[in-house]
Amino acid sequence: MALITLRNLGVGLSTPLFSNLSFVIGAGDRLGVVAANGRGKSTLLRCLAGTLEPTAGEIIRARGTRIGHVEQDIPDRLTDVPFRDAVLRALPEEEAESEAWRADVALESFDVPEGLRQRPLSQLSGGWQRLAMLARAWVCEPDVLLLDEPTNHLDLARIAQLEDWLNALPRDLPVVISSHDRAFLDAATNRTLFLRPEQSYVFSLSYSRARAALDEADASQQRQFERDVKTAEQLRRQAAKLNNIGINSGSDLLIVKTKQLKQRAERLEEAARPAYQERSSGNIKLANRVTHAKILVTLDDAPIATPDGVLLFRTGKRWICQGDRIVLLGPNGAGKSRLLETIRKAIGAPQEASETIKVTPSLVLGYSDQALSDLADDPTPIDTILRRFEIGDQRARSLLAGAGLAIDMQDKPIGRLSGGQKARLAMLVLRLTTPNLYLLDEPTNHLDIDGQEALEAELTAREASCLLVSHDRSFVRAVGNRFWLIDKRRLIEVDGPEEFFSSMAAARAN
Repeated sequence: MALITLRNLGVGLSTPLFSNLSFVIGAGDRLGVVAANGRGKSTLLRCLAGTLEPTAGEIIRARGTRIGHVEQDIPDRLTDVPFRDAVLRALPEEEAESEAWRADVALESFDVPEGLRQRPLSQLSGGWQRLAMLARAWVCEPDVLLLDEPTNHLDLARIAQLEDWLNALPRDLPVVISSHDRAFLDAATNRTLFLRPEQSYVFSLSYSRARAALDEADASQQRQFERDVKTAEQLRRQAAKLNNIGINSGSDLLIVKTKQLKQRAERLEEAARPAYQERSSGNIKLANRVTHAKILVTLDDAPIATPDGVLLFRTGKRWICQGDRIVLLGPNGAGKSRLLETIRKAIGAPQEASETIKVTPSLVLGYSDQALSDLADDPTPIDTILRRFEIGDQRARSLLAGAGLAIDMQDKPIGRLSGGQKARLAMLVLRLTTPNLYLLDEPTNHLDIDGQEALEAELTAREASCLLVSHDRSFVRAVGNRFWLIDKRRLIEVDGPEEFFSSMAAARAN
């Protein structure tokens, strides 16, 4: 049964975000929506929800269809509202008192502790805020559920919980998910829409298989384009040869034939279309400064503690060597970010570091935390680059443009940039630092799939040394060549991440 039907849908600003989009959302569909940052995913979901009118085409909804829409950001009107009240307010006013039990059921389904239910949303972590928005959508018993980046701010355990929750929903309930989390899309979807300005593609496959099918479709289109161009060139050469013969012989028939060949070539050239090339959101490039030191950092049973001195774990004897791409695994609160911060401080002030952390003198650090706190809101991108690095204005602007920050954005405060633009600016700062060790805390936050894959390729191709924390399972699998696990207040080395991933999923199930 079709609940939502799209016919030739289009939305355009200065250029089309998407156009001629036609497909049906029916019972049992779990549709993943994939596109680069700023290419129309959130816009499409708002059109489906009825909060935004498209510029072309139409959307037909089955009579009485209730749509639950979870947007990326919390509405300003809810920031100071307690968790439970925020969920309760999603109900129609006439039902709020008699149906309040539904809010409690929704909170139970997401395992919200009693102690959090009366706390204002502004005092909660990003993960709990995300779950509050999910509960608000679910409490209204929607017929279609729209989720915009639902895994943002969630740790692995909460992502596993979300996957289990989605899989436990009625099988005929359609869910549309906009996400850059490849592993989550594979686990939660059975159809994939690749959103493009002119010709979008829908496959009845989850992300990874759909991506392979899309790549083949693009390759086939490129082969056809090359054949058409070659045929048009041959036709033009034949036309030129016949034209010369016709002129010399005075044959009107050959002149007519020449004209026909030229017209065929023109029709082929007009119809030929090269394979789609993604309009880049900005290049991600890294550097790897040369050092002759084999061991970059030595951890000699270093204690890792909270800011107020509570011991989280001890490292044992560990080394970070050239070429190591170490992924740090552990549940939230185990101390992953604290380890990165402790090493960062030891590198920044080696004379103050304890004897338990030793750093090679030739080490140059590239550090980025998950909040991108190294980028203040007030300075502009161009000021940030010129102040930190000795390069000219023209070179700085060229680099910023290559990173996806157009000229009109380079002189605006960083606080006005999107999350994806800030992430790419942070990567440019890392590149210009030319480090030989990267400490990266959730580096794929805000990066689209194109950016994630570019970062993976840079880290591996340049054999960059790094210690990183990430909840992105696809990224961890692609990048890591060593794995450290925080377990029972000790840091141990494990063969791979899969057992930890499984343990997180099992913990949620229990």
